[in-house]
Amino acid sequence: MCSVPLFLLSLTVLFQAPLAIKWLTKPILILTTMTSALIFYGTVSYGIVFDYGMVQNSFETDTAEALSYLNLYAVLFFAIFGLLPAGIIYLVNITYKPFFQELLSRLKLLSLSFLCATIIAALFYSHYASVGRNNKDLIGYITPYKMVDATQKFIKNTYFYSPLKFKTLDATPTFNRVNKKKHVTVLILGETARAQNFALNGYNTPTNPYTKKLGVVSFSNMYSCGTATAISVPCMFSRLNKSNYSRRLASAQQNALDIVQQAGADVVWISNNNGSCKGVCARIETTKIPTYSDHELCDGEYCYDEILLEPLKAKLSQLDNNNTFIVLHMIGSHGPTYYRRYPQSKQIFLPDCQRSDLQNCNHKEVVNTYNNTIAYTDFVIAKTIEELKLITSESDIEASLLYISDHGESLGENGVYLHGLPYAFAPKEQIHVPMIYWSNNMASSFDPTCLTKVAKKNSPMTLCLI
Repeated sequence: MCSVPLFLLSLTVLFQAPLAIKWLTKPILILTTMTSALIFYGTVSYGIVFDYGMVQNSFETDTAEALSYLNLYAVLFFAIFGLLPAGIIYLVNITYKPFFQELLSRLKLLSLSFLCATIIAALFYSHYASVGRNNKDLIGYITPYKMVDATQKFIKNTYFYSPLKFKTLDATPTFNRVNKKKHVTVLILGETARAQNFALNGYNTPTNPYTKKLGVVSFSNMYSCGTATAISVPCMFSRLNKSNYSRRLASAQQNALDIVQQAGADVVWISNNNGSCKGVCARIETTKIPTYSDHELCDGEYCYDEILLEPLKAKLSQLDNNNTFIVLHMIGSHGPTYYRRYPQSKQIFLPDCQRSDLQNCNHKEVVNTYNNTIAYTDFVIAKTIEELKLITSESDIEASLLYISDHGESLGENGVYLHGLPYAFAPKEQIHVPMIYWSNNMASSFDPTCLTKVAKKNSPMTLCLI
């Protein structure tokens, strides 16, 4: 529609004109232009929408993750669409009229813009309303005002609301266990893995060459609570579900790990993910893998997930508690630098994309690179199971493993890359996640045939208890 640019220009004038105060006009315009260029790059290159969730991710990201988006294409894009216009604005000579003349001119400009927007809205209301009802996501692409709105909401919710009183959901939880054997549970928290690229779920590429031999059960109908770690991980461990989840509420009450620890279990969180645990591990023992460049599995910024096996082995060698719960937080398939998530020795699918500007690789290369990360994740899961098998074979210990990803990923489908789209219109690739279960006594505790059927339709697992 030809009226759209004029309508948006009128709204921009209405928003910017009141802020055009002497000495602040240029800084505000330059900041707006440069910010818009960064948002424009994210939207054009990856299909990112800067809504509340994306603003939260930006505030909570670390330097290494932020720098993973830096590449020559991004620098050139920002120079052309950000620095160049900002430089022109800086060089423009602005003359200011006396106060009342300036006020009169400003009122004329605002009145003209308001009249223009009103006329367009009146003439084309039915068209705008129809498009708006059927494409509610479009408002997220209005740059940079959607981000400005989301940012002020995030700052208000995060820094200006008084904290809620912490709520204890269960002060005396207990384990309902029949036998007195020691039990070890390892929860592998995956990163950015999507279910459709798991061979265990029917994918026609062998991305699970290691676990397929170990008798694992893959639950193929699992969906995440969010499309980004900042939401999906706290929600995953909270008693709240997708419909009533609130970060503020979830952080002010016990989560699953708190309750397991309260019941007497030894709980530990081991992280190879540069992002934090988003508050989930705030009250339990936490170990963060240092990214020392002198370690064969690290490069100074990242470590391959195989490094999680080292603290895992140390923990399994000292099981002092009857119940031990270990969380291994992977870096998994975190993009856009997928090629940095697996060593060259695990470079199975070729050709791959050895760059972060994914849009400049062809689709097959992007998928191959991503599939390499899934296969490497599968390798680490299999190695973890081997460690659990080792301790259960040497002593009378029950062990189980659960792998689940926090959210999925887009690999260029419909021009969208990475993750973080608003959940309401996020593609299935970003919310359909894998979940894998293994136990050393699965055959004696569950009906294997029943469990396999349950995994395909997500019926209650208790129906399969022997």
